[in-house]
Amino acid sequence: MATKTRDRIVTVIDSLARDYLQGKIRTLRLAVIATVCGGHLLLEDIPGLGKTTLALALARTLGLSFGRVQCTSDLLPSDITGLSVFNREENRFQFIPGPVFNNLLLVDEINRAAPRTQSALLEAMEERRVTVEGVTYPLPDPFLVIATQNPVEQVGTYPLPESQLDRFTLTTGLGYPPAEVEKAIIQGGRIREALQRLEPMLTIEEIQQARRAAASVRLADSLVDYIHRVVEATRRHPLILSGISTRGAINLAEASMAAAFLEGRDFVVPEDVQLVAVPVGAHRLLLRPENEGLSKAEVLKSILQELPVPLA
Repeated sequence: MATKTRDRIVTVIDSLARDYLQGKIRTLRLAVIATVCGGHLLLEDIPGLGKTTLALALARTLGLSFGRVQCTSDLLPSDITGLSVFNREENRFQFIPGPVFNNLLLVDEINRAAPRTQSALLEAMEERRVTVEGVTYPLPDPFLVIATQNPVEQVGTYPLPESQLDRFTLTTGLGYPPAEVEKAIIQGGRIREALQRLEPMLTIEEIQQARRAAASVRLADSLVDYIHRVVEATRRHPLILSGISTRGAINLAEASMAAAFLEGRDFVVPEDVQLVAVPVGAHRLLLRPENEGLSKAEVLKSILQELPVPLA
């Protein structure tokens, strides 16, 4: 049964990469890995490269309820979580759920929201619940946040705090498509209307089944040791002020297991860890002030290249 579900998930990835998100198969695969391992995804890139399109396509094909928040500097926490309003007919306050009460929440341009509003997502992302006016409400299962972020040097953006960044299991960009692919996209025009006609290719039950299967993938002791050596190396590296957290190490293990599941294996190999190490770990690094101009991804890649790889 798990093999059949895995095959259907791979079909979703191939279908979206072929028909709607040409040239984005790596990002699609990472988004599905985040979904299967129960994590959250941060898409960081300049506007206009398909970040929102990817989230919309994923929600439609995975059969998930979809909520969206367009972040601005005056967005309030209650715009995400919901609020209580007075119902005159019933003479009582009634809670109106916000967009966070959906399976997939797209937080568009998250770093245009004020830090107070960004923090409203912390409890939801970590504990799958929100507390409003002293009352705690559970969120639907599965619950996935896909946030998009513009480069911080753009006007009107606030850098995400480390505590918020650490909640994202994976971070990736989309990049410009290859020339021939971009010409085809220009010729084909916008695809937002076509996305609205996408039919679900999976059910929520199948996604939950995939999560259980990925969680049962075997992670050998030698690979646990490899993951630990990676995070330890980031903490001791001379260019880095703060390395990968324990939560980040857990996320690296979970994402590696999800990657192995998508490859049709019931055990993790070192290549699975290497595949997701940069998307899981780079955004968690805090470089020393004199090294802030360096690429975190390149620093982490250099660490991975220096570490011996365990035999499978």
